Amino acid sequence: MSTLEILDLHVSVGGDGGEDAKEILRGVNLTVASGETHALMGPNGSGKSTLAYAIAGHPKYTVTSGTVTLDGEDVLSMSVDERARAGLFLAMQYPVEVPGVTVSNFLRTAKTAIDGKAPNLRQWLKDVRGAMSDLKIDPAFAERNVNEGFSGGEKKRHEILQLELLGPRFAVLDETDSGLDVDALKIVSEGVNRIRENTDLGILLITHYTRILRYIKPQFVHVFVDGRIVEEGGPELADELEEHGYDRFVTAAAS
Repeated sequence: MSTLEILDLHVSVGGDGGEDAKEILRGVNLTVASGETHALMGPNGSGKSTLAYAIAGHPKYTVTSGTVTLDGEDVLSMSVDERARAGLFLAMQYPVEVPGVTVSNFLRTAKTAIDGKAPNLRQWLKDVRGAMSDLKIDPAFAERNVNEGFSGGEKKRHEILQLELLGPRFAVLDETDSGLDVDALKIVSEGVNRIRENTDLGILLITHYTRILRYIKPQFVHVFVDGRIVEEGGPELADELEEHGYDRFVTAAAS
């Protein structure tokens, strides 16, 4: 069993980390173990995506104190590619386009970098075709440039395709439900659930809404307000948020 542990994490943005920097994360504590699904829920601007990017190593965000460890190894001292090879995966809220790089080349290059060797071509092609079929991705997309001209739903399905083929230990899914219609949400959720059933993937699912939690069932729910976790519980906490919203948590944090 592996463990991703975040302790007293403080993160700022802007000002090159100096006096003009704005503190976004104000002491985050969270532990995700293999096979667990944690939902991180909170209003806009609470810092949820900042946490995702800080874990992944985005240079825009400066960690001022605290730790992030993977099985005791210091994640914050790793480069972005080292974090990926260590088993961390980020599905971005707004996946970027990569002109000039086809989906098939991107996937095989990423798999080779993570595993340290190229996958067996025949088995790899079989795996890619099977995963694309399950996610209802047109096979022609394999020869298109990464995310170029893709719809929002196609971009999100491509993120889950990467997740399935690259086989990380922990995945941070940053508002994967954002911009998805009902059909695309169901396809993406089924993809995540299929991966959960076949692996011991640990998941941190970041979302505003409870609708994705109807399909991807978390064991743990955390309420995130003003850069910190202010409430924790089981799936019943998501039901409470569906009924009452975040108001009482926002008010309590402000006071």
